[in-house]
Amino acid sequence: MARLKHGREKHILQGHPWVFSGAIAAWQGAPAVGAVTDVRAANGQWLARGLAHPAAALAVRLYTRQESQMLDEPFWAAVLGRALARRRQIPGYDEDAAAATNAWRLVFAEADGLSGLIVDRFADTLAVQVGAAALLRFLPGLLDELRRLTGAAVVHVDAAGDDATREGLDAASLAALARPAAGPVRIREHGRLFDVDPGSGQKTGFFLDQRENRQRVAAYARGRRMLSAYCYTGAFEVHAATAGATDLLGFDRSEPALARARAHLQLNGLDTPATYERADVPPALRRLRDAGRTFDLIVLDPPKFVANRAQLAKGLRAYKDINLLALKLLAPGGILASFSCSGLVTPMLFRQMIGWAAADAQRPVQILETLGQPPDHPVLAVFPESEYLKGAICRAD
Repeated sequence: MARLKHGREKHILQGHPWVFSGAIAAWQGAPAVGAVTDVRAANGQWLARGLAHPAAALAVRLYTRQESQMLDEPFWAAVLGRALARRRQIPGYDEDAAAATNAWRLVFAEADGLSGLIVDRFADTLAVQVGAAALLRFLPGLLDELRRLTGAAVVHVDAAGDDATREGLDAASLAALARPAAGPVRIREHGRLFDVDPGSGQKTGFFLDQRENRQRVAAYARGRRMLSAYCYTGAFEVHAATAGATDLLGFDRSEPALARARAHLQLNGLDTPATYERADVPPALRRLRDAGRTFDLIVLDPPKFVANRAQLAKGLRAYKDINLLALKLLAPGGILASFSCSGLVTPMLFRQMIGWAAADAQRPVQILETLGQPPDHPVLAVFPESEYLKGAICRAD
């Protein structure tokens, strides 16, 4: 049991799924990592039940607010079942193998009541990311239930990003729980084909969170020369070329990702002139600016620049700098599609950053569309941390 300090129960009563070590006044006993733990207010009021990681900053992850509910196998199976049932209610979701899209996020951690677990489906393959050491003791049962619910024969299991170090996760132990397959998995997204290596590269192997945004950006692509910065495996370009973009230039630091981007254009039968260059994006943008190059459509989809609050100011400057460079490269009437996946950069800060870049560029910039996460990446209303992806489609005159 964890007893909170006086006055630290408010956010839990509101439904927030995390308890930080600084909010805990005392532990009863010495719970092991993954121990089922009740959380009580300073006055003894029962608040919630979760899994403990006493040595971590995020000391308890909460999973139920019902005192009579045990965190046992039937509980985890029910939570997984609800998450998958929600996906079936999303317009366009289709488990049929003939569907135009067959890659979705099935479980989105806290937003689905499963703090520390992300599950993406790529055709008949699951990519599972574990972000909580406390969840490990239940992971074999969760994986079995996922296989039963989805019928997936292939499962990749990995630690989620920085959580491997922060949570003390052993990647080798996680991999032993997987049923991997050799080679890439071919998926469809709005009828376009992509090859994905689940569990490798960035995130779970493909940016499923940009699925709808790629369609929105492509709607502006006809007749435009496109620059894609941080292009990864070229999904934005495939959709833009399909929609009629006339020329493509992509930058990324990963040569394997660029090779896959080139292959994706060929895979989809697209003969749009395309150049992909291995480059660090800010210097590459400055080089284009100094050469007097211009583009009609620019996509900025950078990695997370802000991992913690100490990095916020520096990260915002980095976002502003690449957006400023992009605005200097846009032809009059050009379209800038800019994104941030840093959760600590709020939608308001993101819009302010675009304003700073517009002011420094001395160009009138209109925000035409505000973009975010697709519905298989839902935002939990009482958990703002689950809203991480921000985007804007802008026009610069």
